[in-house]
Amino acid sequence: MSQKIEPRTLSGFMELLPEEQILFEQMKQTIESTYQKFGFLPLDTPIIELSQVLLAKAGGETEKQIYRFERGDTDLSLRFDLTVPLAKYVAKNYGNLSFPFRRYQIGKVYRGERTQKGRFREFYQCDIDIIGDETLGIVNDAELPSVIYNVFKNLGFEDFTIRINNRKILNGLFESIDEKEKSVEILRIIDKIEKIGKEAVIEELEKLEVNRDSIQKIIEFMEIDGDSDEKIEKLENLPISSETFKLGVQELKEVVKYIRAFGIPEKNFNVDLTIARGLDYYTGTVYETFLNDYRELGSVCSGGRYENLAEYYTDKKLPGVGISIGLTRLFYKLNELNLIKAEQKSISKVLVIPMTENMEFAIDIANKFRKIGINTEVYLNNKKLKAKMKYADKLQIPYVIVVGDDEIETGIVKVKNMNTGEERELDVKSDFQTFKFE
Repeated sequence: MSQKIEPRTLSGFMELLPEEQILFEQMKQTIESTYQKFGFLPLDTPIIELSQVLLAKAGGETEKQIYRFERGDTDLSLRFDLTVPLAKYVAKNYGNLSFPFRRYQIGKVYRGERTQKGRFREFYQCDIDIIGDETLGIVNDAELPSVIYNVFKNLGFEDFTIRINNRKILNGLFESIDEKEKSVEILRIIDKIEKIGKEAVIEELEKLEVNRDSIQKIIEFMEIDGDSDEKIEKLENLPISSETFKLGVQELKEVVKYIRAFGIPEKNFNVDLTIARGLDYYTGTVYETFLNDYRELGSVCSGGRYENLAEYYTDKKLPGVGISIGLTRLFYKLNELNLIKAEQKSISKVLVIPMTENMEFAIDIANKFRKIGINTEVYLNNKKLKAKMKYADKLQIPYVIVVGDDEIETGIVKVKNMNTGEERELDVKSDFQTFKFE
C-alpha cells in the first residue's frame, strides 16, 4: 500500500471553506459591480509574464520577492502587482485603445514575502486606473474617491475616511528647505508616522542627516490642523515660494471641490498632510482609506496620481491615476475581527428532492426555476428522505420540493419553507414566474 501524502497548503496561500468562499465572492462581486457602474472596462492580463517585461522597473525588495523561473530558454515571472502589466498592455495596445482608458482588473498577484499573520504570497488585488494620452484632467483625481466611497458603502461600511494629500506639496516643501535630493527617502519616512510615531520619524530623519531646522519645519508642516478647507487655507498662507508647492496646493483645492461635487459626505474624506504613499512613482494626488474604528487594519484602499505609466515601454507620455484594494488581506482581517460573518452555506435557493426512480419530472422543475433566475439544485443520490432533508438543513437551503409519484401524477408540488415549515402548492404546468418566494 502506497504511503499517503499529508494534504497541506503552502504557507502564505489562502484556502476557504465553502461558506467563507461564498462571502469572499460576494465581496469581490460588490467591488466589481461598483467599478462597472462608473464605466470602467474589464481587463485580464496574464499571471505569467516575460521577466524582461515585468521587471523593467523593479528593483530592491520588489525584485527579491518575485517568483521567477525558466521554461526551456524562456525567463518568466509571476506578476507581483496589476499596475506593471497594465503599463505593458497600454503601451502594446496604444493604437487600439480609446483615451482616457478606464480599466478595472481583479486578479491574483504573487510576492515571495516572509509569511506572517495577515500577509499572503498569493492574493487578490482589485484595481482601477484612468490613463490619459499626454494629459489627464485633475477632476479624474476627484472621481476615484467617489468610487472608493461607493465601494465601502456597498460593502456595508459607514464610518470610514478617505484621506487625501498631494505629493507636489511635500516635494515643494523639500525644495524650500533644500532637501530635494533626499525627498524620496524623506517621504518614505514620514509615510510611516502613523505606525511609528513622531519621535521615531524625527530619529530616522536625523539618521538621514536632515538638519534640525529642516526637521522642525517638516514636523510643523505635518501638524497643520483644521478641516480640509482650513488646512488648504493655511497651506496657501505659508511663506513658501516653490512653484511645485503652489501647484500642489491648487490641485488639492480643486480635488476637494470636485469630491464634494461627486456627493461624498464631509465625514468620509479629509485632507491629511501626513499621507505620502511610499512608492516613489506617485507624483500628485495620493489617497489612503481607513475604517475609523479599526485603524489597526491600516489603509484598506490606497493609490494616487502618476506622471508616466509606461515610460519603460514607450516614449508616449501616459499620465494616470489609480487605486487598489488588497481584497485577500482585507477579507482575512475583517473575518479575524468578526466584522463579517460567513453565514450562507449554499448558493441554492431551492432543493428538489426526487423520491422516485425516474428523475425527469424533478429535473424539469429545476430547469424551469433556473430559467427564471432561481438557483436550484436537484438531489441526485439514492438516499432516504431523512438524509436528503438533513442535507438541505445542513446547507441552510431555504426551500425544498419533494417529488413522489403523487406529485408526478397531479403535476402539483409543495414548496416547503425550511425556516417556517409552511408549505405552498405550485402547479408545475403554470408560469413559474407567478410564484413568489416569501
